[in-house]
Amino acid sequence: MLKGIPCILSPMLLKILMEMGHGDDLVLADGNFPSESFGKRVVRADGHGIAELLRAILNFFPLDTYVEHPVTLMAVVAGDRVKTPIWEEYKKIVKTVGENTAEFEYLERFAFYEKAKDAYAVVATSEKALYANIILKKGVVV
Repeated sequence: MLKGIPCILSPMLLKILMEMGHGDDLVLADGNFPSESFGKRVVRADGHGIAELLRAILNFFPLDTYVEHPVTLMAVVAGDRVKTPIWEEYKKIVKTVGENTAEFEYLERFAFYEKAKDAYAVVATSEKALYANIILKKGVVV
């Protein structure tokens, strides 16, 4: 164990975060996301939700300030009446912990999957909220 590192961040996840470079993408995937089908590297975070992971990760993970949208969400499929209150929670976390005010990007489901295929890693969570998937683009540490 180390001091100051939230226990929600597993050794494998910390290793992945350290390996990532500027411009690499990290997917935080909800429980319905096909993580093993899309991820080159998959880190299991079973039993955890995305918001709590996002809050812990952003304490160490800078978001890219050189792109228009360092945060990407999966847009709700047309005609689907799902409510997405978790998105507002993400925005609050990014604003307070991530200190980034950039607008989020919303990608159509299959476009999101394509972007996820190119991500450095996928973190598979037990998040139950629908459309809770989020992609973070890593910035530089200054």
